[in-house]
Amino acid sequence: MSKKKHPEHVNHERWLVSYADFITLLFAFFVVLFASSQSDKKKQLKLSEAMQTAFTPLGTFDAHSKTPPLTDINASAITNSIPSPIVRPLPSASTETLEETEARLRKLIAQQVAAGGIPPGGIAMRITPDGLVISLHEAGFFPSGSAEVRPASIPMISILATTLPAGPLRVEGHTDNVPIHTAQFASNWELSTTRSTAIARLLLEHGPIDPANLAAAGYAEFHPVASNSTEDGRTQNRRVDIILLRKQPASQ
Repeated sequence: MSKKKHPEHVNHERWLVSYADFITLLFAFFVVLFASSQSDKKKQLKLSEAMQTAFTPLGTFDAHSKTPPLTDINASAITNSIPSPIVRPLPSASTETLEETEARLRKLIAQQVAAGGIPPGGIAMRITPDGLVISLHEAGFFPSGSAEVRPASIPMISILATTLPAGPLRVEGHTDNVPIHTAQFASNWELSTTRSTAIARLLLEHGPIDPANLAAAGYAEFHPVASNSTEDGRTQNRRVDIILLRKQPASQ
């Protein structure tokens, strides 16, 4: 006579396995949220160790995974692979007079001239009622009749972009009175405007200049600094002026 089979007892505690898995995943989730807001490498390493410890019993992470753990060496490699932007703080316009700025820039310009970055006389400076005017002459920065900035002069523009005091700037393009009419420029208006915007764009690209403080304009031949009756005068008039504007007094 066969023995009577007894019904198997249902295990009512199986839900504890799923519950433990859920709690472990929830814990790991909040650890990730916390660690993602921290920049300390030691905390990143602790995060890696905590996650590996938490998931290993569940078999979630393969012990023979090809992905190595986040060690000191790996963490430093990841950090070093992301270049950190270098931003040079500009001196405040309120802490430096226009005369001090001019003297400081003259030393930098002299170094660039000595290094062959710009020709002698390629930059002139003067202080006007508007502010400090830095004139970039065509011979040092543009080919004749072109708005393409010479590659050799870009380091000088970069120096200006990183050393000019923070404050409002106006970039003005100027030409001589010799008419121009090419496929690119119908008149000196277009040439002067395009040159000023080219310099303004390079200043923004190479320095921490606030775009809201920068303006560009073209004046063609109508704001000369010398007579257009001589070649020397026309050479001085073909320029782009970067004007560090004076700080306006607060309205009463």
